Amino acid sequence: MAAQIFQFKTPQLIVTGVGAVKEVGPLVKGIGKKALLVTDDNLEKIGLLEEIKKSLENSGISYALYNQVNTEPTIEHVEEGLKNFKEKQADFLIAVGGGSPIDAAKAISVLFSNAGKISDYMGANKIPQPGPPLIAIPTTAGTGSEVTQFTIITDTSRDVKMLIASPYLIPRIALVDPLLTIQMPPKITAATGLDALTHAIEAYVSIKAQPLSDTLALDAIKLIANNLRPAWANGDNLEARSNMMIGALEAGMAFSNSSVALVHGMARPIGAYFHIAHGISNAVLLPTVMEFSIPGNPKRYADIAKALGENIVGLSTLDAAYLAAQSIKRLNADLKIPSLRDLGVDEKKFNDVVTQMAADALASGSPGNNPRKATQEEIIELYKKVF
Repeated sequence: MAAQIFQFKTPQLIVTGVGAVKEVGPLVKGIGKKALLVTDDNLEKIGLLEEIKKSLENSGISYALYNQVNTEPTIEHVEEGLKNFKEKQADFLIAVGGGSPIDAAKAISVLFSNAGKISDYMGANKIPQPGPPLIAIPTTAGTGSEVTQFTIITDTSRDVKMLIASPYLIPRIALVDPLLTIQMPPKITAATGLDALTHAIEAYVSIKAQPLSDTLALDAIKLIANNLRPAWANGDNLEARSNMMIGALEAGMAFSNSSVALVHGMARPIGAYFHIAHGISNAVLLPTVMEFSIPGNPKRYADIAKALGENIVGLSTLDAAYLAAQSIKRLNADLKIPSLRDLGVDEKKFNDVVTQMAADALASGSPGNNPRKATQEEIIELYKKVF
């Protein structure tokens, strides 16, 4: 077997810990003079930006606010944010929130330095120039966007979630403070936690997996499996919240360097056509897609079962692998994850668009990284099974 050479890309600096957000002012000194804070107005209303604003003011850093990223980010959010960035004469960005404000800020940064529309850069490695620096401060333990080279922007005119990938999208600094997740409601804790778990599992089974991503992915699976239920059941459990933040961070670094696979490819069209949160789309698909994928690499799925805390002693590799999918089914049930039907997805509309959804899933490229390749017909069958 020929030796392989791997690249592993991360932010220049990752800061973690309870109260880390108070360091934002000192950390950005020298990066720029004026920040555009990209966030959503709910976070502002509940006071999550107060420590950040205070820290910036104490360090003499001025800032302007763009707080309209209240849904998964669209082309309109990016254009509006870019207009704000230019008008307010900011020279760097601070994104505060779940994946949505962080993804929007990544796209704003890119468009500032590159001509055209954000849709021109759909796909991998099409961005010619780096944008202004971005500091990413997550308020959910989920997307891992604070450490990844991806952004997902919705083109509402075409009902397409555009995946854009480039090393230029990796934030300069990731600032991860579990205190920011304490007020997160149980539903969002579940959805974002299962999103992070899906990242870790897909990073580990991806055909692009590499030694560093494997180490991070398995540790992320362990952390999330041990801490998601307690964080969901008791939002004030700071130990569980801290471990979930580290798990999501590790999962983000893992999949940013090894890629996601079939679950993510299939989840994006569900979000685009039925406006279901990305984490929930992943969670609904995960156990069924795992069962389909296991024959492609049973050993890896057996490793996942062990990382999930299942007892695999005395089991064959294949039996252990299928135990991983059972474990996720149980987790979904415990966290009260509904089916697509229970989420209000209209069956007639679903059947009308399912063929196009399968085509969109394949076109995204993610299914190509799956250990077992799926045809369009097989993806349609998986969608129907999940429904």
